[in-house]
Amino acid sequence: MKYLESCPSYETVSLSEANTYANNTELPFRFPLDNFHAGLYGARFAEYGTGSAERYHAAEDYYGPPGTPVFAIADGIVSFCGPMGGYGWLIIIDHPQANLYSLYGHLSPTRWYIESGVFVEKGQLIAYLGDSDENGGSSEQPLTPHLHFGIRAGQRADYSSMGEWRWQAGWIKYCPQDLGWLQPSLIIVNQDIPPGGFSKQASGFLPIWGNELLLSGFLLIVATFAFIMITRRRKPILLVLNIGFLAMATWISYYDELKIRYVLLTICILLVLIETFKFIRRRTQS
Repeated sequence: MKYLESCPSYETVSLSEANTYANNTELPFRFPLDNFHAGLYGARFAEYGTGSAERYHAAEDYYGPPGTPVFAIADGIVSFCGPMGGYGWLIIIDHPQANLYSLYGHLSPTRWYIESGVFVEKGQLIAYLGDSDENGGSSEQPLTPHLHFGIRAGQRADYSSMGEWRWQAGWIKYCPQDLGWLQPSLIIVNQDIPPGGFSKQASGFLPIWGNELLLSGFLLIVATFAFIMITRRRKPILLVLNIGFLAMATWISYYDELKIRYVLLTICILLVLIETFKFIRRRTQS
């Protein structure tokens, strides 16, 4: 096992009582799997280089057969539920009472899963582990079924969707602790919430949001130009190209969960309203 000297390594904790946390209503946390096995599958927290060269693992991996139920570790709100590259299906739950969010990756998109925006209680079923060809793997390159389980200080909205500070990170080039990621097993075994919740790692605005701002600015320029060209109605080929540019910018913003996606959606709605008004006026005049 290789770790860089500057990054604290995995802290070994006793998981012998893991299965008892689920039934104790006085404890704030539980493990996301029942019939917990003390052994880890794949990468441990802050492990370096395994599975992704020159990267740290910002979570813990727990083995389980396909269809294994996955449960919320604490009360919270599902802030994301959907497909995500490398994860198969991904769910994130914000826990405001602890100022944490928990991340559950490699879930099944074909079995039942909780919807985004739903309030969940500790121990509530949220999804199932995916099969080897749907959990981020494929029939050509199957991925051994397991749960990628992460915990981070702050809420999902505190982080951008791009760069090393991204909210859905699995393998990162910086020490996970320096970016607010916490060792999941240690948090659950300690069963302790500091007064006011866990503190986010101090960082400037640009390290977190810089990449997203650059992409958002580019997409906004593309969308604005396309909007102007479409409303001017020049050559048909230019009309088709600019509609494609606008659709592409909007799709990228939603696929990457960019904050600007609502602005681009507003531009699309405004374009539809303008073109509908023009059509009605032409019909009336004719």
